[in-house]
Amino acid sequence: MSQTVRTRPEGSGQALSEAYDTALLDLDGVVYAGGEAIAHAVDSLATARAGGMHLAYVTNNALRTPDAVAGHLTELGIPTVASDVITSAQAVARLISEQVPAGARVLVIGGDGLRVALRERGLEPVDSAEDEPVAVVQGYGGPDLAWSRFAEASYAVARGVPWFASNTDLTIPGARGIGPGNGAAVEVVRIATGAEPQVAGKPLPPMHRETILRTGAERPLVVGDRLDTDIEGAFNGEVDSLLVLTGVTDGAQLLAAPPKHRPTYVDADLRGMLTGQPEVVEAGDGFRCGGWTATAGGEELELTGEGEALDGLRALCAAAWTAAGEGSCELNGGKVLARLGL
Repeated sequence: MSQTVRTRPEGSGQALSEAYDTALLDLDGVVYAGGEAIAHAVDSLATARAGGMHLAYVTNNALRTPDAVAGHLTELGIPTVASDVITSAQAVARLISEQVPAGARVLVIGGDGLRVALRERGLEPVDSAEDEPVAVVQGYGGPDLAWSRFAEASYAVARGVPWFASNTDLTIPGARGIGPGNGAAVEVVRIATGAEPQVAGKPLPPMHRETILRTGAERPLVVGDRLDTDIEGAFNGEVDSLLVLTGVTDGAQLLAAPPKHRPTYVDADLRGMLTGQPEVVEAGDGFRCGGWTATAGGEELELTGEGEALDGLRALCAAAWTAAGEGSCELNGGKVLARLGL
């Protein structure tokens, strides 16, 4: 796939909720963290929905069913039905169903989300490598998933049973901080077997396909907090993206982002969906956004001016991404990010 290399965040004269018909929202780190709504999420989503934007919730977390996710969101004050939720469990279940016979047995290493998705595709979840499964599927099973489940997967995979993973996110945000995600669990089985799974979740095409099939989006905007899943998934699907800084990505990671990890827009939280986005313009040897001008110096990024911290970050992105071209910026931006409080 050939794409133009993004060298700066884009501006928008329209509110993003008006410019796009559907928001494809990640959940963990965007809408909630540790089960509790992130600041401004509930009101921002209500305003976007009232303005006519379709809201769809797209998560790599395969633990819970769409019904359970919709119920949780509704309890948080975000009215949601199961059809608004798309999970990596659904994407991987479709991927498996295209490669095995109808009614086939699939060894499940994970939670109810995987089991429900498999049954939706006419497949039979089983719990043991001795149940003669024709496939193994692995998804996030929560912090209490027994170590013996990884062993069960390893026994089947070592016998040559095809192995699938809902996603390979190494981490997952929670109320107490960042914990190990399904990708960490996948590494356990990979180390034990030397095998490689077929992966369905973001940023890979099966998840994007599942999302478009279920939402019918024509002008989607991916909204996420992770560069390597949400933003890369948007890049792979050739759709626009909004990075919010309420999850795992910090300013330094954003400045160092290679092309596939560079979002279309950057904002602090979901209030960014309700506004236009400021333009970043060339200013001599640098780039200006709001009251800030950023340049790429010899070994460091430099920032002059004053104003909103996010405008400074957007200007820095333009300087860093332009300097990096198709690579990753190696210039030190620590001092200027500290000045912005980011």
